[in-house]
Amino acid sequence: SSPHLVQVRERIRINGQPISKELFSKYFWLVYNRLEETKDPVHASMPAYFRFLTIMAFHVFLQEKVDLAVVEVGIGGAYDCTNIIRAPVVCGVSSLGIDHISILGDTMEKIAWQKGGIFKPGVPAFTVAQPERPLEVLRDRAQERKVSWVVDGSRWGVPRGGGLSLLSPQCPLYLCPELDAFEGDHRALALGLAGTHQRSNAALALQLARMWLQRRGCWGLGELKETLPGAKLEGRPVPLAPTFQPTDAMIQGLRDTEWLGRTQVLPRGPVTWYLDGAHTTSSIQACVRWFRQAALNQDKPHDGSEVRVLLFNATGDRDTAALLKLLLPCHFDYAVFCPNFTEVSVANNAGE
Repeated sequence: SSPHLVQVRERIRINGQPISKELFSKYFWLVYNRLEETKDPVHASMPAYFRFLTIMAFHVFLQEKVDLAVVEVGIGGAYDCTNIIRAPVVCGVSSLGIDHISILGDTMEKIAWQKGGIFKPGVPAFTVAQPERPLEVLRDRAQERKVSWVVDGSRWGVPRGGGLSLLSPQCPLYLCPELDAFEGDHRALALGLAGTHQRSNAALALQLARMWLQRRGCWGLGELKETLPGAKLEGRPVPLAPTFQPTDAMIQGLRDTEWLGRTQVLPRGPVTWYLDGAHTTSSIQACVRWFRQAALNQDKPHDGSEVRVLLFNATGDRDTAALLKLLLPCHFDYAVFCPNFTEVSVANNAGE
């Protein structure tokens, strides 16, 4: 995953924990030296930062023999270096927003096209509620995935020696039901991540986990039904995935999930820090809703007993003025703007 919050090792985790300094150093130099030895002598260049870390992450996961690798794309999807995975178990697209417009395009439709680039023939994909046109673009991208033939079907769950195997003619794309639909018997699913916007992320996570369990032979969690071309979809561009009863492990996973730096409250004596990494219009709006709720869901008192200070930083080509306007309802007393200057301290960053 990317970016990291404090240390680069956060990007490569095993069982939820960043790999150790020793493992990071070991695999970093192993991959670096191997690339250095085999690079093109004419065009002598090493992979860029994110590409190198992606190669290294794959190498770590292979060498450490993980059972399951969850890979988040860097930017977009179609041309992202993580997209070399040919046959993932399942693909997921979370809520779309306008970001990285110089790379992905300046409309939601263009960005949806990029995101849909991770879809693969015969590999189920899920997304959450999106605006109508971007959702239609995702549907079209899924339908563009063509038939693939493989000589040995064992890689796809077909018994070895089965000869040629024909995959699904396209990528089956489904829409995740709202999280409310999973809360049977009036039992609310507790989320470790604050903010109502995390409910759609949780619904997507449940669908991805269900597909992995089914690949491992665990059935009874609501099977997907293939939708025939021309079938009525009740006004939706894509079919709705079935709901199921979350397992105890799923319930615990949703409850115990942590994401430092996102909708995080840190009380420190007389000062309470509200941290979030929102950087798009939709995510800033979600951040404001969370902040107003986290700050006791009330306006700032006028008696001077509370002072609100905004500490703001933005990178890239984002429209910072537009983002700041969205923060006006928070009624900050002061604002501190952090420039993007970095200072490298060898002593403090050794081994990081």
